[in-house]
Amino acid sequence: MSEELPDKESPEEAGVWEVRLGIYATERQAEEVKEQIARLLCPDPDHAPPCPVPWSVNVLHGSDLDDEDPYPELVEQARAERGMGS
Repeated sequence: MSEELPDKESPEEAGVWEVRLGIYATERQAEEVKEQIARLLCPDPDHAPPCPVPWSVNVLHGSDLDDEDPYPELVEQARAERGMGS
């Protein structure tokens, strides 16, 4: 039995999606980015609930993630830009 693709005209079913963003930053810089993202998602934090699109944002250090080395390219890029090599 083949799975049918949804019609382009039929509404998509909503669900939870995760958008990951890895940054090489200090904890303070990461928190600042988190606040900027929150303002993008909800530009009026004083509005009456609920938000039109429910959302959540969190900051985790790389060592707290399940992946052993989640963003090796970021570390390599940061080292290269600082002239530290690989």
